[in-house]
Amino acid sequence: MSIENISLSGRKKVVSNKEMTFWERMYLVAIVKGLIITIQHLFTRKVTIQYPEQVREMSPVYRGQHMLKRDEEGRENCTACGLCALSCPAEAITMKAEERREDEKHLYREEKYASIYEINMLRCIFCGLCEEACPKDAIYLTTSKVLVPSSYEREDFIFGKDRLVMPLDIAMKNAQLKNAN
Repeated sequence: MSIENISLSGRKKVVSNKEMTFWERMYLVAIVKGLIITIQHLFTRKVTIQYPEQVREMSPVYRGQHMLKRDEEGRENCTACGLCALSCPAEAITMKAEERREDEKHLYREEKYASIYEINMLRCIFCGLCEEACPKDAIYLTTSKVLVPSSYEREDFIFGKDRLVMPLDIAMKNAQLKNAN
């Protein structure tokens, strides 16, 4: 069996190099087809949205900005297991784990916590794999329309715990809603 006859997928096609006709060499038919497509696009409706007045409807699978959750007592859910950083295909998440001290019991749920938790928003592709990998349901992508603000400095796109941890008042509202249900 020769190497030309081997096909691993079984979908091998033989391609022939036939001689082009005169009209095919002139490319006149291809140019006319392209002009017809261009003329058709002149008469289609434009899809421009006038942003401040009109707000585009978001997809039901929209993933917004990241947030680190807190429990009903205001303690951080993250236990610094590192699964979110491992599952991130863009390698945008970095963290450093530390042991919880005795005077920090009101801040963290477990014995281990993330002393440094950073997401590089320039690398993040908002895929949601970090959210799926987290066993403690500590990180999630919000449905808010607030995106990463623009800036001229690279350091402004590295979100630390100061920008990622859920504010305490929102955590308390979530706990009240959970208890009401």
